[in-house]
Amino acid sequence: MSSFQALRTQYASRLKAFTTSTKVFEVLTTIPSGPSADPETLYVLDSSFNPPTRAHLRIVSTALLENSRPRRRLLLLLAIHNADKPSKPASFEDRLAMMELFARDLRPQLASAPAFEHAVENIPLIDIGVTKKPYFIDKAAAIEASDSYPTPMEQVHLMGYDTLIRIFDLKYYPPEHNLKSLAPLFSKHRLRVTMRPSDGWGGREEQEEFLAALARGDRDSDGARREWADRIQLVEGRRPTDQPVSSTRAREASQSAPQDLEWLVPEQVRQFLLSEHLYSGNSKV
Repeated sequence: MSSFQALRTQYASRLKAFTTSTKVFEVLTTIPSGPSADPETLYVLDSSFNPPTRAHLRIVSTALLENSRPRRRLLLLLAIHNADKPSKPASFEDRLAMMELFARDLRPQLASAPAFEHAVENIPLIDIGVTKKPYFIDKAAAIEASDSYPTPMEQVHLMGYDTLIRIFDLKYYPPEHNLKSLAPLFSKHRLRVTMRPSDGWGGREEQEEFLAALARGDRDSDGARREWADRIQLVEGRRPTDQPVSSTRAREASQSAPQDLEWLVPEQVRQFLLSEHLYSGNSKV
């Protein structure tokens, strides 16, 4: 059995145990394993990882490289609330395997950065976690309530601008359809949002205006609070001259332009995709 197949089998077993348990959140593994000090800050990247890309790598690395303070940790989180249905096009165990490979690629990249050059011991450990909760605020609460991390501990959720818009969409908060349920989140935790200027989401000025409107009180009638704007950090995304990177584009490249995977996904993820043919219709599963 190849190392990739062994990794997939390992996660399939852990995932089955989790789905049949009463837990709603669990850390399945930590990279690297071993004892560590309790973190004061947990950076959380919640994504479908279908597959993990260099865009994910940039979001995480830029956040962690803002400073090299110790006692931080990173959680790569996969939601499996629809685990009773086949996960397409990559299975959950394949995604978890790729998340571990992504973590293995990330740590050397951080180690080579000047921020950690003389403080490699401060490179955060990386947890691979799963949750049965589909909604953002419930995921944050499940992490907080688990025995995996100390309390109190600040969570910093890493996301794109599109996710920020969904968090403030009233349709996700029935039956009242207001934002008051976000209060516990913003009283303890923060959001670090990568801007995504596009035809769909507007330019940088429009995205910055979303936060300014929140601070002005334009969403007060929806149950929001103005001080929440202080808990949201907007950061630059890719440069206009950069090639757009996405999981969709990586899946397409797997089928028709495998050479493009070199700049679309981290190296160990690329090797996994080429070896296992996840998106080509003749997967080794």
